[in-house]
Amino acid sequence: MEKTYSIAEARRVLNRLPEHFAEAPDTSAVAVTRRGRPVLAVLPWAQYEALMETLEVLGDEAQTSALRQAIAECDAGSASSWSAAGAGSQ
Repeated sequence: MEKTYSIAEARRVLNRLPEHFAEAPDTSAVAVTRRGRPVLAVLPWAQYEALMETLEVLGDEAQTSALRQAIAECDAGSASSWSAAGAGSQ
């Protein structure tokens, strides 16, 4: 769910947005509009970091290729289970 504020409204509520995100965790972003058109997006810091990490992975050709291969292996049923891969032993 996305909340929308005009720039004037956003100025008034900016200091309350962290509480808004905490109280409504299904709100992924706040759109800020100018003359009815979206011009900014405000989102929780954790979501920003996750988005940047995703973009970094997708921007790395080798990582993206490895990810696609792993997904294909899972889809084909040929991927190793987590326990078989040794994740449980440390």
